[in-house]
Amino acid sequence: MNAEIDGPVLDDHMHLDPVHGRGVDAAREFADSGGTHLLVVNKPSWHLLDSLPEGAEDFRKVFELTVDVVERASDELPGRAWPVLGVHPGLVSQLVDDGRDPEDARDLMQTGLDTAAEYVAEGPALALKSGRPHYDVSDAVWDASNDVMRHGFDLAAETGCAIQLHAESSEDFTEVAEWAEARGLPPERVVKHYAGGRLAGITKSVISHKDELELAIEEDEPFMMETDFIDDPDRPGAVLGVGTVPSRVRWLREEGYDEAIERAHVDTPAAVYGIDTEATLE
Repeated sequence: MNAEIDGPVLDDHMHLDPVHGRGVDAAREFADSGGTHLLVVNKPSWHLLDSLPEGAEDFRKVFELTVDVVERASDELPGRAWPVLGVHPGLVSQLVDDGRDPEDARDLMQTGLDTAAEYVAEGPALALKSGRPHYDVSDAVWDASNDVMRHGFDLAAETGCAIQLHAESSEDFTEVAEWAEARGLPPERVVKHYAGGRLAGITKSVISHKDELELAIEEDEPFMMETDFIDDPDRPGAVLGVGTVPSRVRWLREEGYDEAIERAHVDTPAAVYGIDTEATLE
């Protein structure tokens, strides 16, 4: 770990692809860049398995691949990595395009979340992943997607975990926060991945562009940092490179934002996920 960072550096949303991508090598580069902790979100089945899921066992294959690569990635880190498991909201469109009606797609995606929740309840996974399309869809697909997301809230409340959302660009998720709260899930345990620096209702995982991080600091609210690195050999460095969060932490340190670093890499992860990034750091 680089001396000038001097503390935990968490990337809140990264993908590691052990089948087609760099996998553990990407985690090793993250550590070499000064990173210490990772939340690794499973890639969709059509990326890992090159096919659409048909039932719980197909989701389980994806989750097993993810849990395995996360265990191996942890060995490369000064801290550790945790799996975040669930369903990508874009799956609904893949399934509908494949001939299913939106209700059938909803049911299958909820099965995927049920399966992911087993991994949280039994220990290897830290949190769930759900959401809704960030692009235009029919009313039926939108309704089905919201049903899937609310089901995720039910499961997160039951298992006592957080849930990350992949959703549309917006600064207002107060309605979503109300849906979570109505199901017994504290809104602060709902995380908008790829968030900008301003967000109402739920916790923001800010994509690590300097302007968005500065806005998040100005807002003076809990936040985390992420790259959404997708580990795709056809798109190296997308969305942001694996070393971006450590690089941004150094920049924040140079700018005197020590309190913000503590908030993003220690305080907010503890409040949202119940993890101690300091105690798990060698």
